Formats: sequence, C-alpha cells, structure tokens
Amino acid sequence: MQATPLKIGIVGGGVGGLAAANALHQAGHHVSVFEQSQQFMRVGADINLTPNAVRALDGLGSAVAEQTRASAARPTHRISRIWDSGEETSRLAMGDEAERLYGAPQLTIHRADLLAAFADAFPQDQVYFSKRAHSISEDAQGVHITFTDGEVFKGLDVLVGADGIHSVVRSALFGQESPRFTGVVAFRTVVPTERVKDIPNIAAFTKWWGPNPQSQIVTFPLNQGRDTFIFATTAQESWHEESWTSAGSVDELRGFYTDFHEDARNLLDACDSVLKTALYERDPMPQWSKGRVTLLGDACHPMLPFMAQGAGQAIEDAVVLARNLHGISREQVPQALMRYQSMRQERTSTIQLGSRGNAWLKDGGNADWVYGYDAWKVPLPA
Repeated sequence: MQATPLKIGIVGGGVGGLAAANALHQAGHHVSVFEQSQQFMRVGADINLTPNAVRALDGLGSAVAEQTRASAARPTHRISRIWDSGEETSRLAMGDEAERLYGAPQLTIHRADLLAAFADAFPQDQVYFSKRAHSISEDAQGVHITFTDGEVFKGLDVLVGADGIHSVVRSALFGQESPRFTGVVAFRTVVPTERVKDIPNIAAFTKWWGPNPQSQIVTFPLNQGRDTFIFATTAQESWHEESWTSAGSVDELRGFYTDFHEDARNLLDACDSVLKTALYERDPMPQWSKGRVTLLGDACHPMLPFMAQGAGQAIEDAVVLARNLHGISREQVPQALMRYQSMRQERTSTIQLGSRGNAWLKDGGNADWVYGYDAWKVPLPA
C-alpha cells in the first residue's frame, strides 16, 4: 500500500480504462472512473487476448484471471490460410504450448465478459455513469473535468484519457483532429459451433488471407468453444458508418467472398445475421502526456484489427502506467507520465503500423516480440 495515494480520474470505462482502474486501485490509489454510458452494456466485438495480454491481465488479481477464463475459449493454434487454395502458410501452437513459452495462454472472449471481470473486481461506488467529458483544465490545485451535464470534478492528481478513438481528453490536450476512414468495412457475427464443426481446425484462431490486404476472414472459438466468432473485412469506399450495432446484410457479406475456398464460404453460409462497421485509423502520436494528463489505449494508438492487439495493448498500457505511478509523490506525476509514454510509445507505434500493413505472420515468422512482452517485468527507466 502506497503511503500517499494519488487521486486519479479515468475518462472511459472500456477495456483499457477498467484495466487501468484495477491496476491503479491495486497499487493503493483512489481511482474514479467516468463512463459516458448509463451502464456497462453488452455491445462490442469479441476480443482476442494473446499471451502478452493475458499475462498482463493475470497480474490484476486471481478474481479477474479466474472470471476471464470461466467464459473464454482457448484456441488450439494460430493458423494462416490462403483465400483461394486453402493452403496453410503458418501454424503456431497456442493453448498449453503458449502457456509454456510465454507464461499465459491465448484467450478469446466477448468484450462484455471481459468488462464484467474488470468491473466486478473494482469498487462499484467509484464508477460514475452518464459522465461524458466536455472540457479539461489544470492549475496548481490539480486537474479539473467539466462534464456535459454541468458537473465539475476538481483537484485530480492524475487524469487518464481512456475514451477511445474519438477521445475528448486527446482533443483537449492536443487539439481537435478526426480519424481517417480506411476504405475498409468489417462484418462480424457469432454462430453456434455445432453448425461449423466439420470445418477443419474450427477450435483454432484461423485467418484467411484475401487477395489484397483489405480482404480477410478471421474465426476463433468463444464461450469455451460453444460458439464461433466470424470477422470479415473488405474494401468498400461507400460505407462510412462506425457503429457497434449497425446491421449488415448476410447476402452482401457472402457476395464479397464468393471466390474464397469452400471452407471459408461454409463459414459464411452458417451466418443468420451480421453487424457491419467502417474502420477508422490515426497515425502514431508524437506525444501522449502533458502535465498531469495522459492517454491510454485507443485514445492514443487506435489500431486496425489485423494483428489482434488493440485490447492487449490497452491492457499493457494500464499495467505500465500503474507501475510508473507507484510510490511517487504528487510533484513527481508529470515526470512519471512522460516515463510511461517513453516506455510504451515505440512498441505501440510499431504494432499500430504493422496492423495497418496487415502482413504479420502471413507466411510464418516469430511471434515472440509481441507475445513474449511482460508488462509487469519490463524494466522501468532510471
């Protein structure tokens, strides 16, 4: 327990925000989470937690680790297949082998189940719902947040912007800037595994590489293998809507992949309904922190889904941030936030740009530099 806890506010109660809330609460700080929704909702994409993310998550306590595993699936392998021939071009053993190599398995889980594990481990009376940040100021007394409902929260020692790709905190720090539409749309759905059980390697994380970098189909097990998540992307300049809940057309989805291998088409034939969203991106940021305010996760490094690292990098951020704020005085906060930024910036920028390129592990290769990272043990700068 820290002698003088810091008063920390986190804007955003998503994966990164709640991971940070738990890491900072565990370190003895007084943490308040400000979430714009009225409650934690069962929306959002299903999440691939690679070993680096699971190892970071495990350090948040046995309750989080056990609850996550209770609903997650453990893919057997990470497989790459070519869109038309079905040729397998890479295969990494996951499951027990990943646990042996990296100290943690790969887990695949619905976003809401991961949020529930984080939320259940954090004091509920320190989460404030229906709080959308409007403006932020800082003076000698600390950081002050004004919300859209007119309420003002004053005197924070640290403010963390974990409020996503359209971050209000980011705009307050560095000015308004809009993310770019990539020209790519994503379809996603979940089907009972019983419907697709005859497709080879259905218990694995499998990526079908399309004829261009924009086109792919990814599948992995969910709910301890009872369901299968299907995620497909393709170029489509005419669709710009970014949404967790917008319905798409199953017929349109199938139409984009009519030339894919039979196994891939059979996956799509099992779909009854599908959700659709446009994908947006930003360039890596030169700066995340200013004074007593910093950013985390998609607020500073939003990633395309092609390396499946968005949630994992946010959880890593949370752990490294908490480690840098441990045992410091209020006066040392700005320096600690810059240290956190310096520790995370090169890694997240590399993964952010790698996700944009969408070539990682297509033809094999070594995943150690991603999966072997340990956010709890990476050395802190002197």
